[in-house]
Amino acid sequence: MVEVRYFAAIADAVGKDSERIDLPAGATVADLRTSLAAAYGPDLDKMLRVCAYLIGDELTRDPSSALSARVDVLPPFAGG
Repeated sequence: MVEVRYFAAIADAVGKDSERIDLPAGATVADLRTSLAAAYGPDLDKMLRVCAYLIGDELTRDPSSALSARVDVLPPFAGG
């Protein structure tokens, strides 16, 4: 099980701030994206492709990165 926390536009798109997803050991960011697109529709994958993923202390966009027990999905943020 992976705890996935959503922020900003991604949280709005899925309608929640977090959830637990059953993924196999050794699952990657690509596996997470596939699972989320299956659950929420293919339009979500367009957003997920531009997101960064905080896995432990490492921020990545690499789809081959292995997941940890908790992953934060961070869309691009705008600020002023």
